[in-house]
Amino acid sequence: MITRRTFTAGAATLLAASQISTRARAATTNWDMSTVWPEGNFHTQNAMAFAEEVKKQTNGAVNITVKAGGQLGFKGPEHLRAVRDGLVPLADVLNIQQVGDEPFMGVESIPFLAGSVDEVKALHKYVRPEYDKIAARNNQKILYIVPWPTQYLHLKVKTTDVAGLKNIKIRVPDKNAVDMLNAIGMAAVMIPWGETIPALASGAVAGVSTSSVSGVDGKFWEFLKYVYPTNHVWSSQMLNVNLDSWKALTPEQQKIVSDIAARMEPTFWANSVKADVDSLNRLKEGGMEVVPVSDAMMTEIRAKTAPQMEAFLKRVPAAEAPVKAYLAEMKRG
Repeated sequence: MITRRTFTAGAATLLAASQISTRARAATTNWDMSTVWPEGNFHTQNAMAFAEEVKKQTNGAVNITVKAGGQLGFKGPEHLRAVRDGLVPLADVLNIQQVGDEPFMGVESIPFLAGSVDEVKALHKYVRPEYDKIAARNNQKILYIVPWPTQYLHLKVKTTDVAGLKNIKIRVPDKNAVDMLNAIGMAAVMIPWGETIPALASGAVAGVSTSSVSGVDGKFWEFLKYVYPTNHVWSSQMLNVNLDSWKALTPEQQKIVSDIAARMEPTFWANSVKADVDSLNRLKEGGMEVVPVSDAMMTEIRAKTAPQMEAFLKRVPAAEAPVKAYLAEMKRG
């Protein structure tokens, strides 16, 4: 028999349960993560693995949905600002493309500053603190940083000397690369990744300066024939979270997410090395030929681009101390 008392008690129980359910739903954080790279790219795969682990370790309280291939409409150079302004809570930010807002972010693209992944790791010891400061003043936090593999020139022509590169119109990702390749006689054009394949298809460019991984992403064998392992610059992707979104997490959730990022980052670096090997093999399978760069050709490229280091340090004074400290560790100071 339902009395007023039992009805009231039951209603109160249902209301309490409803409030608990509402609080539980409110406690769930859903973040979209923007990246311009396709789903098969190792950086995107890293992000998906990170998102999966975050969801698992937070028991579903923090859900990250990776929006690959530029689904959210942001181009690479827009990501720092997009996260800063809260247009997206999370983005995979390519450091060298943010130099219009933060010139220091181009430090890894100083020609031949680093020659291997181990040297990039050493460089990061000195530049990471500055990256963190830059992120903070742009209302964001870096969760992890992963370098791209070494860089190549992907071209239509085969040459054994620098003269053979003259006036080739080549796509580059950032301003420093424009200066570098112009210095060796090429005609560099800065184009975001999303516009690169159309530029190749239309003949607007006859080459691309990028990694082997991006070469596979873009199926370069459909447009280009030769790959030159020049290893001329580096760059890194930074997974950045908007600080307002970050502060909305509980301290416990923040620690879980930060710990996951720190734990997974070394594996992500290893994935970068493997991706380079696998991708170079895929380019060759597609019909592209790897052209060894002679010592004489490399010496000339280095000589023509050497002034860019001092020019960068003069233009970006904040880079001088970390770069000089790194060079001293490499016994190149």
